[in-house]
Amino acid sequence: MNATVETSNGKRRRGLLILAAVVIIVAVACTLYWMTVARYYETTDDAYVASDIVQITSEVPGTVLAAHIDDTQTVEQGQPLVDLDPADARIGVSASEADLARTVRQVMTLFTQADQQRALIAQREIELKRAEQDFARRQTLVTDGAVSGEELAHGKDATAQQRAALEIARQQLQGTLVQTEGTTVETHPDVLAAAARLRNAALALHRTKIVAPVAGVIAKRSVQVGQRIAAGAPLVAVVPLDSVWIDANFKEGQLKNVRVGQPVELHADLYGDDIVYAGKVAGVSAGSGSAFALLPAQNASGNWIKVVQRLPVRITLDPKQVREHPLRVGLSMHVKIDTHDTSGDLVAAQLRTAQPPTQRSDGDDPAIETRIASIIAENMGSRMQARRVGKSAQEKAAAIRTADVGTKTP
Repeated sequence: MNATVETSNGKRRRGLLILAAVVIIVAVACTLYWMTVARYYETTDDAYVASDIVQITSEVPGTVLAAHIDDTQTVEQGQPLVDLDPADARIGVSASEADLARTVRQVMTLFTQADQQRALIAQREIELKRAEQDFARRQTLVTDGAVSGEELAHGKDATAQQRAALEIARQQLQGTLVQTEGTTVETHPDVLAAAARLRNAALALHRTKIVAPVAGVIAKRSVQVGQRIAAGAPLVAVVPLDSVWIDANFKEGQLKNVRVGQPVELHADLYGDDIVYAGKVAGVSAGSGSAFALLPAQNASGNWIKVVQRLPVRITLDPKQVREHPLRVGLSMHVKIDTHDTSGDLVAAQLRTAQPPTQRSDGDDPAIETRIASIIAENMGSRMQARRVGKSAQEKAAAIRTADVGTKTP
């Protein structure tokens, strides 16, 4: 009996020793694993796919004639999305073109008036000189009684009248030169203002065709054919899924060794553990979610309970993997950051590794500049002829003045 009990106790003791050995081995293995591997990784499942959401709005009011897109559709950059009725904008362009042509002709008139006024000044100078000569001759004859005092007074008045007419002509020329001096027809302020109005009208016409500023997938379409929309009204959103990133929300105690550039392993709930995404830490948010909330927490008032905060960590993905296994905004992700290398920056110097997509400005339209130059040229056709007429008048006046100087009245 005692032998049986001793045998049973021996087996139990050996079993306990084996169990203790297993527990110790497992504990040692776990400790070694944590010391050599686990402590260099930070994980979270509070992570979601994010992307730019490009909100498409109309820059001009109008009526929708056509909507070329629908939700879930893929579009390329520059692809037409919505067409607005261009009738009003076309009328505006026509009115602005007529306004520019009229302004060019008005400015041309100013330049022509300057030439006419110069010729008039030359004529007034000749008439004044003639009046002064007549008055001088009458002064020499008044002592002989050949000229009466009344006639001498009339000669003096005629001289003063011609002098005043010359001064009026000079002031008129000065007023015209104030509006034209230092400029040409093309650079005159009135012409520049009319050209700017034409650019604005052409811009409004161009904006009646709304195109995709970036390539992506259509979402949140609200525009309908026949709808009257106002400027700035949201019509549709374009999500560029080729440039998505991950916002992983880590507890503040997990971020001690997180650095920019560290490798990240990711799994999407959409594809499961079979698909592994390779990413890199792009940066850590400047504040917690509660700090940027619409109503931030006021911890200095009332009773306070400490809540562990989370900070968003932005993780970029390999574009090739994203193209092979597309993600959607808002999908859940499992994130594991390898923190072995802590030589990276704590704060990202530059978030994007590539330039974001851009589009050409609507105002960069060489066609409208060509049209403006054409309108100005078409309405300046008679300018050189007007210049020649003005110069001819000046030459004739100079010839008359020269001839008059050499002529003596007996």
